[in-house]
Amino acid sequence: MTVRWDEAGWEALGPRAGRIRLPVWDCTAGLVVGERGALMVDAGSSLAEGARLRARARQLLAPLGAERRVTHLALTHPHFDHVLGAAAFSGVEVFAAVGVDAVFAYERDELFTDAVRNGLDPAAASEAADVLVRPRHQVSGEWTLDLGGVTVLLANVGPGHTAHDLVVLVPGERETVFCGDLVEESGEPQAGPDAVPSQWPAALDRLLALGGEDALYVPGHGAVVDAEFVRSQRAELASRFGVS
Repeated sequence: MTVRWDEAGWEALGPRAGRIRLPVWDCTAGLVVGERGALMVDAGSSLAEGARLRARARQLLAPLGAERRVTHLALTHPHFDHVLGAAAFSGVEVFAAVGVDAVFAYERDELFTDAVRNGLDPAAASEAADVLVRPRHQVSGEWTLDLGGVTVLLANVGPGHTAHDLVVLVPGERETVFCGDLVEESGEPQAGPDAVPSQWPAALDRLLALGGEDALYVPGHGAVVDAEFVRSQRAELASRFGVS
C-alpha cells in the first residue's frame, strides 16, 4: 500500500502517518492509514474545519480503494482548536483520555467562551459546542488499535497541559508520536487554567520513554521536533513552574 501524502497536500511523517497544519491557530491534525481503517488525530476548531479535514482525508484515501475511510478519531486533549470539529466525524469510533467525557458534558460553556475569546466566530463556536461528540472510548492507561498492517498505541500520559492528555504512537522505521499540546514548537507552551504544571514535566518524561530517542515528535502546534527538543522544553517547563 502506497499512500501519496504529498499529492493530497499532507505532510508525510512516514509510510503510514501524515499530518496537516490547520490555519489560524496552526493546530496539527494527523492521520494514520491502515489496510482496514484510518485514524484521525484531532478534529479542528469548528464543524466547518472538521468537515474540510474529513474531506481532505477522503481525497487521500480514495486512490487506495472505495472502502477506505476514517474509522477512528483520537482527541489529544479537550481544547476547542482540537475538538470542536469532532461532530463532523459522525460514525467513527472516538477515543480520548479518561475524563474528557465529563469535560464535554459539563464544561461546554467554557469551551465556547475559550473559542470565542481566541477569535472563533460565536455562531460557529455555539454550533460546534451544541453537537460536541462525547468519546465512546476512554483511555486510562494504554490502548492499542489494529488498523490493518499498523498497530497504533494510544497512551494517557497526563496530566500536564490539561488534566486529560492523550498521545498517539505510530510504529515505523522512526516512530511517530503525536504529542498534542504537551509539546509546542511554534511558541511557548500555553498553561491555561486547566493545566497541571506540577505534573507536566513528568508527563514529558513518560512521553519520551514511550517514543524513545529516535522518534519524530509532532507538536500540537509547530514543526516536527526530536527528543532533544522535548527534553529542552521539559527543562524549561520544570524551571518555569519550579518543579523537578
